[in-house]
Amino acid sequence: MTATYTFDFFTSLDGFGAAGGDWTGYWGKQGPELLGHRLAQYEEDQRMVFGANTYRAFAQMIAASTDDSEVRDPWVTRMRNLPATVVSSTLTGPLDWPDATLAPGDAVDVVARLKETSAVPLRSHGSLAMNRALMAAGLVDFVQVTLFPVVTGRTGADPIFQGAEDFDLDLVETRTLDGRTQELIYRPTLH
Repeated sequence: MTATYTFDFFTSLDGFGAAGGDWTGYWGKQGPELLGHRLAQYEEDQRMVFGANTYRAFAQMIAASTDDSEVRDPWVTRMRNLPATVVSSTLTGPLDWPDATLAPGDAVDVVARLKETSAVPLRSHGSLAMNRALMAAGLVDFVQVTLFPVVTGRTGADPIFQGAEDFDLDLVETRTLDGRTQELIYRPTLH
């Protein structure tokens, strides 16, 4: 049986994964329902998959944070304690992540092997370039979009699908969190 792979990301309405300026994490729109839902999703047994850039960003954010900062929200702490595979040909170990394995090589090859051998579902939060390549290779089973009610046209950073192939998306599930943030789960197919 093949493990499922979920590409999980946060975005503004205009398709940016982050923003500069005076925006805070979650674009300042986090609420108890969103944070509780994220924790419940990450309580399930699963393996995280990160590209080198996202791994570095998470490791740096966590190292620079304090115990009471939003970087250490319970779901992020849980994510950090899940087994993880970091796909990179540039990083060297040891990794500053409790249960991380460094997997050198091409992400398509690494994830194809993981899908065949993993006893638990696979999930990637972020890792935009890597996940665009995995989608193009047909390895992403679900795209989980957490859509925050903001437009960051002037300050937006990290365009989610810049340079991606064209995809048809079949809606699998949807929910509204805290009365304003949308979670949309799609099954992608190459168009």
